[in-house]
Amino acid sequence: MNFEGKVAISTGAASGMGLLFAQNFAALGGNVVLCDINKEVLEEKVLEINSQNKGKAIGVLCDIRDYNQVCNARDKAVKSFGRIDIVANFAGGTAVRMRNVDRTQYPEFPDVPIDVYDWGIDVNLKGPFYFAHAVLKQMREQKSGLIINIGSITGAEGDGYGMDYPTSKAGLMYGLTKSIAQYGSKHGIRCVCVSPGPVLTRAAMANMKTLMGRAADPQEIVDLCLFLASDKGQFINGENIMIDGGRNAMNRCW
Repeated sequence: MNFEGKVAISTGAASGMGLLFAQNFAALGGNVVLCDINKEVLEEKVLEINSQNKGKAIGVLCDIRDYNQVCNARDKAVKSFGRIDIVANFAGGTAVRMRNVDRTQYPEFPDVPIDVYDWGIDVNLKGPFYFAHAVLKQMREQKSGLIINIGSITGAEGDGYGMDYPTSKAGLMYGLTKSIAQYGSKHGIRCVCVSPGPVLTRAAMANMKTLMGRAADPQEIVDLCLFLASDKGQFINGENIMIDGGRNAMNRCW
């Protein structure tokens, strides 16, 4: 794959798969805009990418819950590189875990403070929605572009406690992705959702069962995203692609 002359925005890019995607994209010749709220780590990773790869990187401090900050990231991408070819919406996480909710204090869904779930829906659903709204203006002018949403097996399975996460991910998988694809078709813009099962970004993910008997290596997820962005993936549009080791095909006994 060769991404020379291409520009990607990756969110949640100071760590995890957002960072891995940015590193891979730059290694393959592309320019990349790393968006995150962790300023120190973000600057460190941008320096690493610029010292090691053909493609260039910039970092933009961006809380994806704030539409003005999202627009700022878009504008800095265009100012620095002249275009936006790919947006990869990696930023996200289950609110009850990310906000360190004590389950002994808040044992069930109705007990959890609503602001916890607000955070999850804002990050996992509104953030990608904001990015789509912001960057589609630029992609429309270019008459080309790709938005990669990141769903989750949880969007198909549900979660009786961390309800913000499956609610948001299902919205990406079955609503936002198809809607962007429908709008974008007349402007040469595609949208695809990649929905992982367990991924070894955290050790606990190894405990989730799959038909293949293991969790995914993060590189396996990023490889699919790179394929979608490459010349080889151009006929894939408006689809949710499960990459879950067969978890969604399992015969579950509750």
